[in-house]
Amino acid sequence: MTKFDEQLTQELFEKKLVTKNQLREIEEYRSLNIFSLNVELKLLLSLAVLMFTSGIGILIYDNIDSIGHIALLTVLLIVICGCFYYCFKNSQGFQKTETKFESPFLEYLVLAANILTCIFIGYLQFQHEAFGTHYGLATLVPTIVSFFCAYYFDNRSVLTIAVTGLAAYIGLSVTPQEIFNDTNNFYANQSLSYSALMLGVLLILWTVYSFKIKLKTHFTLVYLTFALHIISIACISNMVRDELIWLLFAVILAGSSYYFYKVSFQLKAISLYVFMIIYAYIGINIFLFRIFENADFDDFWELLIFILPIYFIGSIVMFIKLIKNFNKEIAK
Repeated sequence: MTKFDEQLTQELFEKKLVTKNQLREIEEYRSLNIFSLNVELKLLLSLAVLMFTSGIGILIYDNIDSIGHIALLTVLLIVICGCFYYCFKNSQGFQKTETKFESPFLEYLVLAANILTCIFIGYLQFQHEAFGTHYGLATLVPTIVSFFCAYYFDNRSVLTIAVTGLAAYIGLSVTPQEIFNDTNNFYANQSLSYSALMLGVLLILWTVYSFKIKLKTHFTLVYLTFALHIISIACISNMVRDELIWLLFAVILAGSSYYFYKVSFQLKAISLYVFMIIYAYIGINIFLFRIFENADFDDFWELLIFILPIYFIGSIVMFIKLIKNFNKEIAK
């Protein structure tokens, strides 16, 4: 046992939350130094799924001329059907509450089947134009399949694919290097900003409704994480525009930050809290820059050089303090 564990155990005994016999049993159990391999095994399963699906994609790409399209699609369909047959046969069926599977293998087999389905539909559309010129259907169909699998098999990883597909369907495609470039979809096409805000709000409203009807409430963090990133990136991208509308997006970002501040404490989700702080900090700096962009700093630029390092150091100290306060509050 570590010193920290010993101290906590002793505090429980002093508060009479555990008996002397229970204290001794706890100490004996911890002295065995038993540890769980659950996380390591799940990581290996995740890597196995990614390597398998990537291998399928590489196989298709390298042998598309020698094997043939029909043969590849047939083999892919057989593998997908086999995966889904096993999943449906061994699953507990749809439940509104969180479902615990006896074997983690089933969870990752669902993920593999879903990724292969996306590959199959994409390949079918690219090579044979199964949906004609309705290219959005090639995104919407696997998205619907992913949502069904996520809720039926209670799979967060598949839900992530589903929400990503939904965002792609309305035209959102953001990579890290594009977020603040002129090539950013939000910057090049302002209508996408409104679509992004609507999608973010809809995701939030869906989590509220899910809590009301008690439908897979443990999916909330996934939905809110997407909503936070989508809304914040859309607002920040539009705050650097030349139009006066940047002020409206600044107000929306402020409201969004306040909402996710409150929700992060309710869900005890430090990931939401950290990203909320980062986006809010970026927004505040852009707001200050836009306010003072027409000011003449020639007379006191030396003062700015002195203040800026203090400002950034103070920001780091404040960030650390906020994280500590958050951990202290959720520990109560």
